Amino acid sequence: MQTGLEGFEIEILLWIQENIRISFLNPVVQFITSLGDKGLFWIVVCLFLLIYKKTRRIGIVAATALVLNALVVNVILKTQIMRIRPFVLEENLTLITSLPKDSSFPSGHASASFATAVVMFKGLPKYVGIPALILAFLIGLSRLYVGVHFPTDVLAGMFIGTVAALASWWYYKKYVFKDLKQWEK
Repeated sequence: MQTGLEGFEIEILLWIQENIRISFLNPVVQFITSLGDKGLFWIVVCLFLLIYKKTRRIGIVAATALVLNALVVNVILKTQIMRIRPFVLEENLTLITSLPKDSSFPSGHASASFATAVVMFKGLPKYVGIPALILAFLIGLSRLYVGVHFPTDVLAGMFIGTVAALASWWYYKKYVFKDLKQWEK
């Protein structure tokens, strides 16, 4: 039995497992969580944005946010913090996805999702940006549902991805694309 914040977080994960996991929902959530694997979905989104002249600048900003996020999360934080996964600490927590090979903090799925989705929200019409944010949020929540992250891992990932997006947006708007306000409100 864990105590403190980690113990509280494990209790949340056990509660999710016991009260929210439903067998017919499992494949849906597993699919949602797989969209964040290695950031591939978001890389494809960035490439798609880069193809079209109308969205190319947003694609450049989103790709930059994704790279900045990957450096901070995968190269710096995960290798330095090395937080153990919750299913390793709690034998009653059942994993319902593939076994992750890296450390738990922060969630790379959540951070990559928010790095791209926040740029899309700022730079694309709301009918594109809002669904991107909703998907990013669902990917983050899916990491709790499948049992591979602590809640603070996901919250930190959301925060770091958002900061990477806003920093990239600020840089490009100030120094590169001074007229970067295409759909910005």
